[in-house]
Amino acid sequence: MELSQISYVGPPLEATAPALGGLPRKLVSLLEQVNGFVQFEGGLHVRGVCQSPMWHDLSVVMSGPKALHLRYPALSPADIPFAQDCLADQFLLRDGVVWKLWAETGEIESLNLGLMEFLAAASADPVGFLQMQPLLQFLREGGRLKPGQVLHVYPPFCARESKNGVSLKAVPCEEALAFLGDFARQMAQLPEGSPFEIRVVP
Repeated sequence: MELSQISYVGPPLEATAPALGGLPRKLVSLLEQVNGFVQFEGGLHVRGVCQSPMWHDLSVVMSGPKALHLRYPALSPADIPFAQDCLADQFLLRDGVVWKLWAETGEIESLNLGLMEFLAAASADPVGFLQMQPLLQFLREGGRLKPGQVLHVYPPFCARESKNGVSLKAVPCEEALAFLGDFARQMAQLPEGSPFEIRVVP
């Protein structure tokens, strides 16, 4: 598969990397060709397997204290969160099928696509398929996502107030995932449609 609009490529893959042993063959084959990448000015980040940078390392979100399944009850340790979009919504492989995790709410849905079908769909229509409208707005406003960053949205899109417009800020991936995981956990405890207040704690 030919990839375009690449702004970052992961470091050379170490064939003996322990994390490779638990990954599906198709994902390993992809990483052997290109060890993860950032595409579409931050619209898609496919993780690689590496010791550095940590924001690019797939094993960080699969195991250990920052594993996504610890932050989102809908995920299991067997899920492979191989990619994310510009809003830190996650794409994961489950039994060979790509699922999407909505980072604000913790909800998941099957895209009914395999890995290569997913990448082909993203390349064919990145704006529509990856829902990149917030990133396009951010770019029009003079912003730029550096590798390792995603967009922080305020108010969150799941809030009714977001229909009146949102502010967008580039933040490190880890910061976004920590906030969104905690936010989704608290939202899950509220009845649907309940009002909520976001407090910024220094």
